[in-house]
Amino acid sequence: MTDLRAATAVGAAAAGPAAGARRGTDLLPDDTRMDAVTLHAGDLGALAAYYRDAVGLVTLAEGDGIEVLGRGRTPVLVLRHTPGLPTPARNQAGLFHTAILFDDEASLAAAVLSTARHPQSQFVGSADHLVSEAFYFTDPEGNGIELYVDRPREQWQVVGGQVQMDTLFLDPQWYLETHLTEAAAAGLRDAGASVGHVHLQVGDIPMAREFYADALGFAVTMQMSGALFVSAGGYHHHLAVNVWNSRGAGPRASTLGLGAVTIAVPARDELDAAAARLRARGITVVDDGRAVTAEDPWRNRVTLQVADA
Repeated sequence: MTDLRAATAVGAAAAGPAAGARRGTDLLPDDTRMDAVTLHAGDLGALAAYYRDAVGLVTLAEGDGIEVLGRGRTPVLVLRHTPGLPTPARNQAGLFHTAILFDDEASLAAAVLSTARHPQSQFVGSADHLVSEAFYFTDPEGNGIELYVDRPREQWQVVGGQVQMDTLFLDPQWYLETHLTEAAAAGLRDAGASVGHVHLQVGDIPMAREFYADALGFAVTMQMSGALFVSAGGYHHHLAVNVWNSRGAGPRASTLGLGAVTIAVPARDELDAAAARLRARGITVVDDGRAVTAEDPWRNRVTLQVADA
Protein backbone atom coordinates (compact mmCIF):
# COMPACT_ATOMS: atom_id res chain seq x y z
CA MET A 1 0.00 0.00 0.00
CA THR A 2 2.95 2.35 -0.06
CA ASP A 3 1.70 3.78 -3.37
CA LEU A 4 -1.19 5.28 -1.43
CA ARG A 5 1.19 8.05 -0.39
CA ALA A 6 0.39 9.58 -3.75
CA ALA A 7 -3.26 9.78 -2.81
CA THR A 8 -5.15 11.82 -0.30
CA ALA A 9 -7.13 10.35 2.58
CA VAL A 10 -7.47 6.66 2.10
CA GLY A 11 -10.83 5.97 3.48
CA ALA A 12 -13.22 3.45 4.03
CA ALA A 13 -13.94 -0.01 5.03
CA ALA A 14 -17.62 -0.23 5.73
CA ALA A 15 -18.31 -2.06 8.95
CA GLY A 16 -20.92 -4.80 9.13
CA PRO A 17 -24.43 -4.02 7.89
CA ALA A 18 -23.41 -0.53 6.76
CA ALA A 19 -21.54 -2.11 3.87
CA GLY A 20 -24.67 -1.92 1.75
CA ALA A 21 -27.91 -3.63 0.85
CA ARG A 22 -26.41 -6.97 -0.22
CA ARG A 23 -27.31 -9.76 2.17
CA GLY A 24 -27.35 -13.52 2.57
CA THR A 25 -26.18 -15.53 -0.42
CA ASP A 26 -24.91 -12.37 -2.14
CA LEU A 27 -22.00 -12.06 0.30
CA LEU A 28 -19.25 -14.17 1.74
CA PRO A 29 -19.88 -14.90 5.45
CA ASP A 30 -18.53 -12.60 8.14
CA ASP A 31 -15.99 -15.17 9.36
CA THR A 32 -14.34 -15.55 5.97
CA ARG A 33 -10.56 -15.29 6.23
CA MET A 34 -7.56 -15.42 3.94
CA ASP A 35 -5.53 -18.61 3.79
CA ALA A 36 -2.04 -19.40 2.47
CA VAL A 37 -0.82 -17.74 -0.72
CA THR A 38 0.80 -20.00 -3.32
CA LEU A 39 3.94 -18.70 -5.04
CA HIS A 40 5.77 -20.21 -8.00
CA ALA A 41 9.43 -20.30 -6.97
CA GLY A 42 12.38 -20.43 -9.33
CA ASP A 43 14.72 -21.60 -6.58
CA LEU A 44 12.59 -23.36 -4.00
CA GLY A 45 15.38 -24.01 -1.52
CA ALA A 46 16.66 -20.45 -1.56
CA LEU A 47 13.23 -18.83 -1.36
CA ALA A 48 12.09 -21.10 1.46
CA ALA A 49 15.33 -20.39 3.34
CA TYR A 50 14.69 -16.66 2.94
CA TYR A 51 11.24 -16.85 4.50
CA ARG A 52 12.57 -18.97 7.34
CA ASP A 53 15.67 -16.89 8.04
CA ALA A 54 14.27 -13.42 7.31
CA VAL A 55 10.58 -13.48 8.20
CA GLY A 56 10.81 -16.24 10.77
CA LEU A 57 8.38 -18.67 9.19
CA VAL A 58 8.84 -22.39 9.78
CA THR A 59 8.41 -25.33 7.44
CA LEU A 60 5.10 -27.06 8.11
CA ALA A 61 5.22 -29.60 5.26
CA GLU A 62 7.35 -30.38 2.23
CA GLY A 63 7.67 -32.82 -0.62
CA ASP A 64 7.20 -33.21 -4.39
CA GLY A 65 8.56 -29.75 -5.12
CA ILE A 66 6.32 -27.99 -2.61
CA GLU A 67 7.16 -26.41 0.73
CA VAL A 68 4.52 -25.01 3.08
CA LEU A 69 5.67 -22.35 5.52
CA GLY A 70 3.84 -20.65 8.36
CA ARG A 71 3.72 -20.20 12.11
CA GLY A 72 2.39 -22.75 14.57
CA ARG A 73 -0.17 -24.76 12.61
CA THR A 74 -1.17 -21.85 10.36
CA PRO A 75 0.15 -21.92 6.78
CA VAL A 76 1.15 -18.58 5.29
CA LEU A 77 2.92 -19.51 2.03
CA VAL A 78 2.90 -22.52 -0.25
CA LEU A 79 6.07 -22.41 -2.37
CA ARG A 80 5.88 -24.50 -5.54
CA HIS A 81 9.13 -25.24 -7.39
CA THR A 82 8.52 -24.08 -10.96
CA PRO A 83 11.94 -23.65 -12.61
CA GLY A 84 12.31 -22.02 -15.99
CA LEU A 85 9.49 -19.49 -15.68
CA PRO A 86 10.29 -15.83 -16.33
CA THR A 87 10.09 -13.12 -13.69
CA PRO A 88 6.89 -11.07 -14.17
CA ALA A 89 7.25 -7.56 -15.52
CA ARG A 90 6.37 -4.69 -13.20
CA ASN A 91 3.38 -3.73 -15.37
CA GLN A 92 1.84 -7.22 -15.46
CA ALA A 93 -1.14 -8.37 -13.46
CA GLY A 94 -0.30 -10.55 -10.49
CA LEU A 95 0.82 -10.19 -6.89
CA PHE A 96 1.37 -6.76 -5.35
CA HIS A 97 2.03 -8.16 -1.89
CA THR A 98 1.15 -10.86 0.58
CA ALA A 99 0.26 -9.21 3.90
CA ILE A 100 1.29 -11.21 6.96
CA LEU A 101 -0.66 -10.27 10.08
CA PHE A 102 0.90 -10.51 13.55
CA ASP A 103 -0.84 -10.74 16.90
CA ASP A 104 0.84 -7.76 18.58
CA GLU A 105 3.35 -4.94 18.13
CA ALA A 106 6.25 -6.80 19.73
CA SER A 107 5.82 -9.78 17.38
CA LEU A 108 5.64 -7.46 14.40
CA ALA A 109 8.74 -5.58 15.53
CA ALA A 110 10.69 -8.83 15.88
CA ALA A 111 9.72 -9.91 12.35
CA VAL A 112 10.54 -6.46 10.91
CA LEU A 113 13.99 -6.45 12.52
CA SER A 114 14.77 -9.95 11.32
CA THR A 115 13.56 -9.24 7.78
CA ALA A 116 15.38 -5.90 7.58
CA ARG A 117 18.66 -7.52 8.66
CA HIS A 118 18.56 -10.16 5.94
CA PRO A 119 20.93 -9.27 3.08
CA GLN A 120 18.42 -10.34 0.43
CA SER A 121 15.58 -8.18 1.72
CA GLN A 122 14.65 -4.97 -0.03
CA PHE A 123 12.93 -2.53 2.33
CA VAL A 124 10.16 -0.66 0.50
CA GLY A 125 8.66 1.51 3.22
CA SER A 126 6.40 1.73 6.27
CA ALA A 127 3.12 3.42 7.10
CA ASP A 128 0.56 4.08 9.79
CA HIS A 129 -2.82 3.33 8.20
CA LEU A 130 -4.83 4.28 11.34
CA VAL A 131 -6.38 0.81 11.42
CA SER A 132 -2.98 -0.87 11.17
CA GLU A 133 0.78 -0.35 11.18
CA ALA A 134 2.70 -1.84 8.29
CA PHE A 135 6.19 -2.45 6.91
CA TYR A 136 6.92 -3.41 3.31
CA PHE A 137 9.66 -5.55 1.78
CA THR A 138 10.44 -7.41 -1.45
CA ASP A 139 11.72 -10.98 -1.38
CA PRO A 140 14.65 -12.27 -3.51
CA GLU A 141 12.34 -13.31 -6.38
CA GLY A 142 10.53 -9.97 -6.48
CA ASN A 143 7.40 -10.85 -4.50
CA GLY A 144 5.99 -8.08 -2.32
CA ILE A 145 5.60 -8.63 1.42
CA GLU A 146 3.69 -6.60 3.97
CA LEU A 147 4.28 -7.24 7.68
CA TYR A 148 1.57 -5.61 9.79
CA VAL A 149 -0.46 -5.50 12.95
CA ASP A 150 -4.05 -4.32 13.34
CA ARG A 151 -5.10 -1.81 15.94
CA PRO A 152 -8.08 -3.01 17.99
CA ARG A 153 -11.34 -2.46 16.16
CA GLU A 154 -12.65 -0.26 18.97
CA GLN A 155 -9.90 2.21 18.03
CA TRP A 156 -10.97 2.42 14.40
CA GLN A 157 -12.66 5.70 13.57
CA VAL A 158 -16.01 5.13 11.91
CA VAL A 159 -17.49 8.03 9.97
CA GLY A 160 -20.68 7.61 7.98
CA GLY A 161 -20.45 3.85 8.27
CA GLN A 162 -16.89 3.83 6.95
CA VAL A 163 -13.70 2.93 8.79
CA GLN A 164 -11.22 5.70 8.16
CA MET A 165 -7.77 4.78 6.83
CA ASP A 166 -4.82 6.90 5.81
CA THR A 167 -1.15 6.53 4.92
CA LEU A 168 0.90 8.41 7.50
CA PHE A 169 4.61 8.42 8.24
CA LEU A 170 5.78 5.61 10.50
CA ASP A 171 9.42 5.76 11.63
CA PRO A 172 10.84 2.21 11.60
CA GLN A 173 13.59 3.01 14.10
CA TRP A 174 11.09 4.54 16.53
CA TYR A 175 8.79 1.54 16.11
CA LEU A 176 11.52 -0.94 16.95
CA GLU A 177 12.76 1.08 19.90
CA THR A 178 9.22 1.36 21.24
CA HIS A 179 7.89 -2.16 20.68
CA LEU A 180 10.72 -4.66 20.30
CA THR A 181 11.36 -6.83 23.34
CA GLU A 182 14.05 -9.42 24.04
CA ALA A 183 11.34 -12.01 24.54
CA ALA A 184 9.75 -11.29 21.15
CA ALA A 185 13.09 -11.41 19.35
CA ALA A 186 14.02 -14.68 21.06
CA GLY A 187 10.59 -16.17 20.33
CA LEU A 188 10.41 -14.96 16.73
CA ARG A 189 9.23 -18.28 15.31
CA ASP A 190 6.88 -19.07 18.17
CA ALA A 191 4.56 -16.07 17.76
CA GLY A 192 1.37 -16.36 15.76
CA ALA A 193 1.09 -15.07 12.19
CA SER A 194 -1.35 -15.51 9.33
CA VAL A 195 -2.29 -14.04 5.96
CA GLY A 196 -4.32 -10.97 6.87
CA HIS A 197 -4.96 -9.77 3.34
CA VAL A 198 -3.66 -10.05 -0.22
CA HIS A 199 -3.07 -7.18 -2.63
CA LEU A 200 -3.11 -7.82 -6.39
CA GLN A 201 -2.22 -5.93 -9.54
CA VAL A 202 -4.97 -5.94 -12.17
CA GLY A 203 -5.69 -4.15 -15.42
CA ASP A 204 -9.05 -2.51 -14.72
CA ILE A 205 -10.85 -1.58 -11.48
CA PRO A 206 -14.49 -1.89 -12.67
CA MET A 207 -13.77 -5.39 -14.02
CA ALA A 208 -12.10 -6.30 -10.75
CA ARG A 209 -15.13 -5.05 -8.82
CA GLU A 210 -17.43 -7.23 -10.92
CA PHE A 211 -15.35 -10.30 -10.14
CA TYR A 212 -14.34 -9.82 -6.50
CA ALA A 213 -17.45 -8.09 -5.19
CA ASP A 214 -20.40 -8.86 -7.46
CA ALA A 215 -19.44 -12.46 -8.28
CA LEU A 216 -17.13 -13.71 -5.55
CA GLY A 217 -19.09 -12.03 -2.77
CA PHE A 218 -16.81 -9.63 -0.93
CA ALA A 219 -18.27 -6.28 0.16
CA VAL A 220 -16.62 -3.18 -1.28
CA THR A 221 -15.05 -1.32 1.60
CA MET A 222 -13.34 1.46 -0.31
CA GLN A 223 -12.70 2.52 -3.88
CA MET A 224 -10.27 5.23 -4.84
CA SER A 225 -8.50 6.30 -7.98
CA GLY A 226 -6.67 3.23 -9.17
CA ALA A 227 -7.52 0.88 -6.31
CA LEU A 228 -10.35 -1.16 -4.79
CA PHE A 229 -10.57 -2.68 -1.31
CA VAL A 230 -13.00 -5.46 -0.36
CA SER A 231 -13.68 -7.58 2.72
CA ALA A 232 -16.04 -9.79 4.66
CA GLY A 233 -17.43 -9.04 8.10
CA GLY A 234 -16.49 -5.37 8.18
CA TYR A 235 -12.71 -5.90 8.11
CA HIS A 236 -10.80 -3.01 6.52
CA HIS A 237 -9.78 -5.29 3.66
CA HIS A 238 -9.16 -8.95 3.02
CA LEU A 239 -8.25 -8.28 -0.58
CA ALA A 240 -7.19 -5.23 -2.56
CA VAL A 241 -6.52 -4.64 -6.23
CA ASN A 242 -4.78 -1.77 -7.96
CA VAL A 243 -3.73 -0.51 -11.39
CA TRP A 244 -0.89 1.73 -10.17
CA ASN A 245 1.66 -0.16 -12.26
CA SER A 246 -0.60 -2.38 -14.37
CA ARG A 247 -3.39 -0.25 -15.86
CA GLY A 248 -4.62 -1.90 -19.04
CA ALA A 249 -2.79 -5.17 -18.39
CA GLY A 250 -4.19 -8.22 -20.08
CA PRO A 251 -4.31 -11.84 -18.87
CA ARG A 252 -1.14 -13.07 -17.21
CA ALA A 253 1.37 -15.30 -18.89
CA SER A 254 2.90 -18.11 -16.84
CA THR A 255 5.53 -16.52 -14.62
CA LEU A 256 7.18 -16.82 -11.27
CA GLY A 257 5.26 -15.22 -8.42
CA LEU A 258 1.59 -15.61 -7.73
CA GLY A 259 0.20 -19.12 -8.09
CA ALA A 260 -3.07 -18.78 -6.19
CA VAL A 261 -4.93 -16.79 -3.56
CA THR A 262 -6.81 -18.99 -1.10
CA ILE A 263 -9.88 -17.91 0.87
CA ALA A 264 -11.30 -19.94 3.75
CA VAL A 265 -15.04 -20.03 4.52
CA PRO A 266 -16.75 -21.85 7.41
CA ALA A 267 -18.95 -24.35 5.57
CA ARG A 268 -19.46 -26.22 2.32
CA ASP A 269 -22.70 -24.39 1.52
CA GLU A 270 -20.71 -21.14 1.31
CA LEU A 271 -18.57 -22.70 -1.43
CA ASP A 272 -21.72 -23.68 -3.30
CA ALA A 273 -23.15 -20.16 -2.98
CA ALA A 274 -19.92 -18.58 -4.26
CA ALA A 275 -19.73 -21.06 -7.13
CA ALA A 276 -23.32 -20.25 -8.10
CA ARG A 277 -22.61 -16.51 -8.12
CA LEU A 278 -19.54 -17.01 -10.30
CA ARG A 279 -21.27 -19.34 -12.74
CA ALA A 280 -24.25 -16.97 -13.01
CA ARG A 281 -21.84 -14.42 -14.45
CA GLY A 282 -20.35 -16.83 -16.95
CA ILE A 283 -17.17 -17.51 -14.96
CA THR A 284 -15.76 -21.03 -15.19
CA VAL A 285 -15.58 -22.77 -11.80
CA VAL A 286 -13.71 -25.97 -11.01
CA ASP A 287 -15.13 -27.88 -8.03
CA ASP A 288 -13.05 -30.82 -6.79
CA GLY A 289 -15.34 -31.57 -3.86
CA ARG A 290 -13.01 -29.92 -1.35
CA ALA A 291 -12.55 -26.49 -2.92
CA VAL A 292 -13.83 -24.34 -5.76
CA THR A 293 -11.43 -22.45 -8.01
CA ALA A 294 -11.90 -19.69 -10.55
CA GLU A 295 -9.71 -17.18 -12.35
CA ASP A 296 -10.24 -13.44 -12.41
CA PRO A 297 -10.05 -11.61 -15.79
CA TRP A 298 -6.23 -11.52 -15.51
CA ARG A 299 -5.81 -15.23 -14.77
CA ASN A 300 -5.12 -14.62 -11.10
CA ARG A 301 -6.25 -17.91 -9.58
CA VAL A 302 -8.62 -17.75 -6.60
CA THR A 303 -9.50 -20.81 -4.54
CA LEU A 304 -12.19 -21.03 -1.88
CA GLN A 305 -12.09 -23.88 0.60
CA VAL A 306 -13.69 -24.82 3.89
CA ALA A 307 -11.63 -23.60 6.84
CA ASP A 308 -9.30 -26.26 8.22
CA ALA A 309 -10.39 -28.64 5.49
